[in-house]
Amino acid sequence: MYGDTTRRDALIGMGAAAGLAMLPGAATLAQGAGDRKLGYAIVGLGSYATRQIMPAFAQCRNARIAALVSGTPEKLARYGAEYGVPATHHYNYQTFERLADNRDVDIVYVVLPVAMHAEYSIRASKAGKHVMCEKPMAVSSAECQSMIDAAKAAGKKLMIGYRSRFQPHNVAAIDLCRKQVVGPTRMIRTAHGFSIQPDQWRLDRKMSGGGSMMDIGIYSLQAARYLSGEEPVEVMATESTDRRDPRFATVEDRVDFTLRFPSGVLASCISSYSSPHNEARVIGTDGYIELDPATPYQGQRLRVRVKGETTEPAIDTSGPSQFAAQLDHLAQCILTNRTPLVPGEEGLRDIRIIEAVYRSMNEGRRVALA
Repeated sequence: MYGDTTRRDALIGMGAAAGLAMLPGAATLAQGAGDRKLGYAIVGLGSYATRQIMPAFAQCRNARIAALVSGTPEKLARYGAEYGVPATHHYNYQTFERLADNRDVDIVYVVLPVAMHAEYSIRASKAGKHVMCEKPMAVSSAECQSMIDAAKAAGKKLMIGYRSRFQPHNVAAIDLCRKQVVGPTRMIRTAHGFSIQPDQWRLDRKMSGGGSMMDIGIYSLQAARYLSGEEPVEVMATESTDRRDPRFATVEDRVDFTLRFPSGVLASCISSYSSPHNEARVIGTDGYIELDPATPYQGQRLRVRVKGETTEPAIDTSGPSQFAAQLDHLAQCILTNRTPLVPGEEGLRDIRIIEAVYRSMNEGRRVALA
């Protein structure tokens, strides 16, 4: 148990440190990496890649765009010109294996629909490249394991794109939880959702592997895990989907699921494709730590209430964005031969839990987690 002085000092200290500075070994990683920039091949030039990931390279110390992969020649020409990637470093899905011969490419970033993650991650590993793969990692735990095995066989690193683990407010919240600033955790509430537009691959189970739970519910699941600092031992889930809505012909809408952790902490979580949510709250014996909004691309807020007094710790966001920090992290891990904060095993853990969530909601019972 931390006294009031320690709690107050911890809150004040949040204003003095950028989020990444609180990551274990982050400073050591950066120093050991120097200023060398490793080359990324971006696979898939959709909205997330072109609007969030690719602009972030301008803030990177150890990462740069070296190649582009797309099935649309117009996109290759447009973004190749914008980011100075020569035509010799443009690939389509049929010429993907030629990346093996490109010494400018160190890392392949797979930013494709979920059903394609395993195939292109494995192909990248076999081409002798390190891999960053977007979340969710794959459509099944078996595919996740095959990706991990391929990277190990190639002697290469595999990291999953959990950007929020590099976002300063989330990193600060984790630190406050570990310091028990609001006392020992008693319960957690997380909710993520939005009203999804029709006619997109996320609503096709063959491409997405599932509905809201796979796409946005993974944020609620991740938050519960990294804020608690524990792995859940049981899950109970309930689905609420209006099958008359054509958006939900093959995927689920809302899932309410509860995770039970070894300490006795319960996390009440929401995933939704029909209502807006973006929040996480850790409730302790003496107050709560709240992220609201918790995981958007920008605009996060952190509030702490201890014994009736609410404060909003000052978080240093002057450093690289969560996207740039994520890109640099993998490059620095490669340059210093360290294991990434969120390796393939982390993605596998989430998919195993999501599979249990689906089993629980389909069978109407609690499911124990190994």
